[in-house]
Amino acid sequence: MDGMELHITGDPAADKLLTEDDFALLTGMLLDQQVTMESAFAGPEKIRARIGSLKPETIAAQDPAAFVEVFKERPAVHRFPGSMAARVQALAEAVQNEWEGDAAAIWTKGSPDGAEVLRRLKALPGFGEQKAKIFLALLGKQRGLAAPGWREAAGHYGEDGCYRSVADIVDPDSLVKVRASKQAAKAAAKAGKER
Repeated sequence: MDGMELHITGDPAADKLLTEDDFALLTGMLLDQQVTMESAFAGPEKIRARIGSLKPETIAAQDPAAFVEVFKERPAVHRFPGSMAARVQALAEAVQNEWEGDAAAIWTKGSPDGAEVLRRLKALPGFGEQKAKIFLALLGKQRGLAAPGWREAAGHYGEDGCYRSVADIVDPDSLVKVRASKQAAKAAAKAGKER
């Protein structure tokens, strides 16, 4: 898919893989929970380096126990190696079986509109509403997705000029802004709970 070079992890090899491999980008989004964005999106490169491939069919065929060990190897792919290794394998199986191993088909096959891309993303293992909307915004803002209505389908993550998510990170400065926005949102949520 056309789009700009991604600069999410601060690691040139990891960012290059995210830029060139749609399944790597999808996997990074899956891993983006309870760890820093940089760590999550660096995960696909760690997996690729350790098993020699990031192809969905290769990951789906891994022995589940051995794949957990791949996640545990230091530096760890994720702080929850067991559950996240299983989720990555489930995602790989879904992409392999439902999309013929082509992650980009999720957002390109049949020229879907934004609402349909969102529906397809939400159907993937590990992708709830928020994660699907953030990934849709990432595709639209940085990967050249031209699906009609993608901004509306992505909700407030699709807005121009905001710094809400990984979709808005294009350089170190925007990373700082996204971090500040996330911290402010957490503080607001916490303040709401304390009332």
